Amino acid sequence: PDSDPISTSKKPENPIRFLLEVLKKQKLYVLGHEAMRRMGTANVLIAGMRGLGVEIAKNVILSGVKSVTVQDEGLAEWMDFSSQFFLLASHLGQNRAMSSLSQLSALNPHVHVSAHTGPLKETLLQQFQVVVLTDSSLDDQKRFGTFCHSNGIKLIVADTKGLCGQLFCDFGEDFEVLDTDGETPASAMIDHITKADPGVVTCIEQRHGFVDGSTVSLSEVCGMTKLNSYGPVDIKVLGPDSFSICDTSSFSEYEKGGVATEVKNTKILKFKPLDEALVDPELLVMTDYGKMTKHQTLHLAFQALHGFVKRVGRLPKPRSQLDAELLVAMVTELNKVSQLDQLDEGVVQSLSFTACGDLAPVNAFIGGLAAQEVLKACTGKFTPLQQWLYFDALECLPEDGGEGEQLTESTCSPRGSRYDGQTAVFGSGFQERLGEQKYFLVGAGAIGCELLKNFALIGLGAGEGGHITVTDMDSIERSNLNRQFLFRSQDIGVREKQKSEVAAQAVRVMNPNMNITAHQNRLDPDSEQVYGHTFFMGLDGVAAALDNVEARVYLDGRCVQHQRPMLEGGTLGSKGHTLVVVPHLTESYGPAKTGSQNAIPLCTLKNFPHRIEHTLQWARDQFEGLYKQAAEHVNLYFRDAAGFLERTLGRGEAEALEVLGCVWGGVGGQRPQGWEDCVGWARRQWETLYNNDIAQLLHCFPSDQLTSSGLPFWSGAKRCPHPLTFDPNNTTHMDYVVAAANLYGQIYGIVGTRDCSAIRSILERVHIPAFTPKSSVKIHLTDKEMEEERESGNLDTGRLEELQKKLSSPPVNSAVLQMHPIDFEKDDDSNFHMDYIVAASNLRAENYDIPTADRHKSKLIAGRIIPAIATTTAAVAGLMCVELYKLVQSHRKISSYRSGYINLAVQYCVLSEPLGPHLLQITLGLVLGHGLGGLGGCPMMR
Repeated sequence: PDSDPISTSKKPENPIRFLLEVLKKQKLYVLGHEAMRRMGTANVLIAGMRGLGVEIAKNVILSGVKSVTVQDEGLAEWMDFSSQFFLLASHLGQNRAMSSLSQLSALNPHVHVSAHTGPLKETLLQQFQVVVLTDSSLDDQKRFGTFCHSNGIKLIVADTKGLCGQLFCDFGEDFEVLDTDGETPASAMIDHITKADPGVVTCIEQRHGFVDGSTVSLSEVCGMTKLNSYGPVDIKVLGPDSFSICDTSSFSEYEKGGVATEVKNTKILKFKPLDEALVDPELLVMTDYGKMTKHQTLHLAFQALHGFVKRVGRLPKPRSQLDAELLVAMVTELNKVSQLDQLDEGVVQSLSFTACGDLAPVNAFIGGLAAQEVLKACTGKFTPLQQWLYFDALECLPEDGGEGEQLTESTCSPRGSRYDGQTAVFGSGFQERLGEQKYFLVGAGAIGCELLKNFALIGLGAGEGGHITVTDMDSIERSNLNRQFLFRSQDIGVREKQKSEVAAQAVRVMNPNMNITAHQNRLDPDSEQVYGHTFFMGLDGVAAALDNVEARVYLDGRCVQHQRPMLEGGTLGSKGHTLVVVPHLTESYGPAKTGSQNAIPLCTLKNFPHRIEHTLQWARDQFEGLYKQAAEHVNLYFRDAAGFLERTLGRGEAEALEVLGCVWGGVGGQRPQGWEDCVGWARRQWETLYNNDIAQLLHCFPSDQLTSSGLPFWSGAKRCPHPLTFDPNNTTHMDYVVAAANLYGQIYGIVGTRDCSAIRSILERVHIPAFTPKSSVKIHLTDKEMEEERESGNLDTGRLEELQKKLSSPPVNSAVLQMHPIDFEKDDDSNFHMDYIVAASNLRAENYDIPTADRHKSKLIAGRIIPAIATTTAAVAGLMCVELYKLVQSHRKISSYRSGYINLAVQYCVLSEPLGPHLLQITLGLVLGHGLGGLGGCPMMR
């Protein structure tokens, strides 16, 4: 209504065009086109702008809904500053929603953000598809819960009290889930299908990946062709490589081929309104199976807490025994109806002692989960929470007999400080200890930004003698903006604005007391002169916010060597994990696990692809070889010809022949002199890859070739290819030539064009040499054959000697001939990189009758994208900082720590005790309990 006190943020007058696209890209890889379309029409109300509310709002705005309205009648006070990261000291006494508006609006220029400073009313709620209540009374939750359920409005209730959190969802009577888990549909190649009732399908793969009750569609089946148009069929799994389908007894005989692909079915879920769900214990989703009784008790304790506030007019005072006794009595009364088998009074007492607390890490975790539920409500993508979830980190409290001050009402009382919400839980002495910490954060990307936010809010290293060192060698890219909320569009591409420096500046604004130094160093053996023994021994701990396993393993090894604890976390779309490494108490991250079992065999890529993943990997390899490695080799040759030749020949004749051939192509007569030469090269490349090479393969292995066993050679995973004929009017054919020619020109400094008419004119003058397959060519069927050939020395040594002679004296004008290697960049749609990958892959897929992939799917696979979304990174960083609380207090019980695994797509959260140290038997007969895995952490063994 017009009378409501709503203030609307001003949208940017001139949004940056690339930002209009980039903010969607990373989410697109996780959510998909349809979900993104639905999200772009959703209007969301978030009530309550304390720490939890602003965390949810931040994540939802970054995700890109149509509009977000934040509501709060309250005024900012010191207690809010322990977790409300958009409040400044100048906002004290001002409305929290209005104070947060400008910062929230700056997160995403596509989301209309407004503030509502009046009370919640049904007339306001009617304007939204999704309503989120935080910091609300139970009476309001019931009242608005009934209204929302009756009016088709999705309701989410989120709350945190100290070290405990609560989440509730009600998405109505008939909520349609389009995709339950977001996983890529499983598929398997078919080896045989019986003619029976039911028909039995045997797959080529040892594990087909289907489960009982899965629905699959069959395609590309030869002989029993009726299955190709049969439609989705329910299956029963018979074994890891077989399953039964429909009655095939009346179909034709199976001949060969076929692919079974999982069909994802929609699912209808029914939700109860909040007042009914309150009394249904079956709706409680566990996050820590060792705490089942605790969480059942918390369900009653949160209700009793609302009753306490209604009766007394405030939350229980920190460490007040009288208030705790009253809350225990109220929970006991509620249990007369609920009749829990076990009531954990200790949990109720701890909740009472800490309920006044407002902790950033707990808000980050619950806020990440809640924001993901908002996205599910908007899109129908992923399975929503049904319907209650509780979280507690009460093991963060001081251990019996542990270090630190005795917690009392006095030590936990507010002091008019930004840390009052944290002091209420841990006391003033712990706050001083936090401020004295010296931590090393490696990585300032998605998780790194969230960790720095939490560090600033909790005051890590913000006291006398404390310090944070953060290093990240990357600059800010467009794709960072939708999940790395410390960065803004104006930071992109500015040389002096490295991630670490911008992030450090941003958290200094959140907490002016932060002592933080930003570095731009890569953490590897080359930087050990900076991060050496003295540096590590001066640390209290390390946090790893890295995006690759190798770097994690290296950092873990450094922590092992110097006996320093490490916090580690990672995400993959909606999935995330956390690990805490405590010297001599838990296992370490450990050595890298080999990924060779998932590698695509080289012979498959080179000659026998059967999936689009194979053709995309082949296209990526082509890109790297043609436009990066070849140019790098030429430049190395120009820099030191004699040394380059010596090093190259030292790697073996096979590799030397390949590398020197590339170099001669870049310095000899094949070097292009202008744009027409680039187009001619691209056209000849097309002919070689998609016609000549395939013709040669079929010459060696004709379509009717039989194996030594008398079986068809082209069967199972081997798809029989066919050559393509170039057609300048075929879009994909021209896409390849345009992209390949432009990229070829770029490495030589030649300017190209996208003008297809001009390129077609040049193509008319390009001579394509006739090709005749050779019987002398050997094609390898396995990687082993390929390796044996390389080691056999059966090479063209004459050609190698010829290349050595030609390259023995570099050209005198080598500086002019320097080339420009190209690093693959997936996010710039104007640079021809993805144009080349998509066209090259789809043409090869056409050779082998493999279904092609659109640009979106191709980018996801070929770009090796690890999708990141704000909700998961926030939740993971929150869990990491919960473990940080324990490290700072020097907890010594392994039962106090938690490793975490979450999958927000299906609201799967498992927190478990980490594994203990390995026992190592050494030659002296002494048994060491080594908490950091391996001998690296034992000075005696080093």
